[in-house]
Amino acid sequence: MVAKRIIPCLDVKDGGVVKGINFEGLREVGDAVEMGVQYARDGADELVYLDISATQEGRRTFAGLVERIALGIDIPFTVGGGIGSIEDAARLLDAGADKISLNSAAIADPSLIGRIALKYGSQFVVVAIDAKCIEGRWTCTTHGGKRLTDVELFAWAREAGEILFTSMDHDGTRAGYADAVYARLADELTIPVIASGGAGSVEDIRRVLCEGRADAALAASIFHYGQIPIPTLKQALRAAGINVRM
Repeated sequence: MVAKRIIPCLDVKDGGVVKGINFEGLREVGDAVEMGVQYARDGADELVYLDISATQEGRRTFAGLVERIALGIDIPFTVGGGIGSIEDAARLLDAGADKISLNSAAIADPSLIGRIALKYGSQFVVVAIDAKCIEGRWTCTTHGGKRLTDVELFAWAREAGEILFTSMDHDGTRAGYADAVYARLADELTIPVIASGGAGSVEDIRRVLCEGRADAALAASIFHYGQIPIPTLKQALRAAGINVRM
C-alpha cells in the first residue's frame, strides 16, 4: 500500500510565508527557508511553495528563493506561481525544485501541461486547482483566486497527471476539508490527488485520507501556528490504521 503523504504548504509573498482565510486577509507568519527546514526535520513528506502574487503581478516565480530552499532541505518540494512556459519550468528545475505547479497558465493554455510533461516527465508537473462552489457547481479560478473562469473542476481535473485541489470555501477555516468532493475525484480519476483547504484537526486529516480517499493531505495554518506538530499527527494517523512514513 502506498503511504499517504503529509505536506505543509507555504504561501509566499515578498519572500515571507503568509496565511489568510478564503484567500483573503493575508498576514506574514515566518521565513520561507527557515520554516521549510524545520518541517523537513519534523518529518514532512514533501513541501509546497506557492508564490501567490506572481501571476497577479505579472512576474516570474522566485528562482533565487528556490535555490536557497534546495540547499536547506532534503525532501521533495514543489513550487508554483507565475509559471507560464517550458522555460519557466526549466529555470525552477535548475534552481533545485523537484516539481512545478501550474494553475492560471494551464487553464489559459492546457497544452502547456503536456509540453512540460513531454520534456521532463509527468511526475514533474502538478496541476493546482483553486475552485469554489457556486450554485452547486465547482468553478475553477485563476490569479490567486481573484478571477472566476467557466472551467468546471471535475472536467478540468482529468487533464492533469497529479492535482492539488484547494477548496476556496474551506481554505483557512480549519473546519475540515471538502471530503465528498475528494471522494468523487477519487472515483473519477486514476491520478494522485492532494487535498488542500480546511485542515483544523487530526480528525479532519484522517477523514480526507480515508473517507475522501485523497493521496496526500496538505495543510498550512495548523502547522504554521504549531497547533498540530507533524510527528504527533503522524503518530495519530498510524494509530488510526493509516499508512504514513514515520
